[in-house]
Amino acid sequence: MALENLTQELIYTFKEGVAKLILNRPESRNAITMTMFAGIREVAEEVGRNDDVKVLIITGAGRGFCPGADMSLLRDAVGGETLGKAHNNLVEPFGYLSVIVRNLAKPIIGAINGAAVGAGLSIALLSDIRIASDQAKFGAFWVRMGLVPDYGGSYLLPWAVGLSKALELTLTGDLIDAYEAEKIGLISRVVPHEDLMKVTEELALKIAKGPSVAIELTKRGMCRALNNDLETQLEFEGYGQNVCFKTEDFKEATSAFLEKREPHFRGL
Repeated sequence: MALENLTQELIYTFKEGVAKLILNRPESRNAITMTMFAGIREVAEEVGRNDDVKVLIITGAGRGFCPGADMSLLRDAVGGETLGKAHNNLVEPFGYLSVIVRNLAKPIIGAINGAAVGAGLSIALLSDIRIASDQAKFGAFWVRMGLVPDYGGSYLLPWAVGLSKALELTLTGDLIDAYEAEKIGLISRVVPHEDLMKVTEELALKIAKGPSVAIELTKRGMCRALNNDLETQLEFEGYGQNVCFKTEDFKEATSAFLEKREPHFRGL
């Protein structure tokens, strides 16, 4: 599949309902560039409109996941320019990208293979499920650069670990390992480094074989839940169930239950 804005800095593949996006600048631990911004946005839009894609995996090439924006990019964006122009050149493009990725109805699994710090932490947090290598590290490094969290970090981190722990991480800039990240709920589990992609792909395939309408509505509902009251959430659940009742997958699940066999979902 040819996507116009993909360069060698990004690798996009698709197989058996599972799309995979690899940040591919291993020499820089996959620091983000402007061309990568454009490519990630295009991949997100492709995943959103392609009904054959059920799940998206995001990972990094080599030893790192992502250390944030490329420092030369940051230098060029702010060097000798007004604050407003720097915002337009750097912060605003990725901020908008964060909204697109966050709003994808399809599940995103982050396979965190190495350090995820600064904007790289924000990219990891855009995933719905995060599985980390035992070699992974996490850091809200913005304060070390005299900056505030960006690329959605100030929203996504408290959402993941709670306000108190998010403030501790962002105000100190401390680096934590994968086991501490699991303990505070930043990731769902830690696996041996050599097993990371195997475990991630197995989970992705399991989700991809499920009833995709119900899965997408479940993700949408849970992402809304933290901003809704119970009454509003119950209304959404009623809407979601009415949609699911009309699907072929619901009929198949009902038949399979009565016939005591495994269901075969088709995403219809």
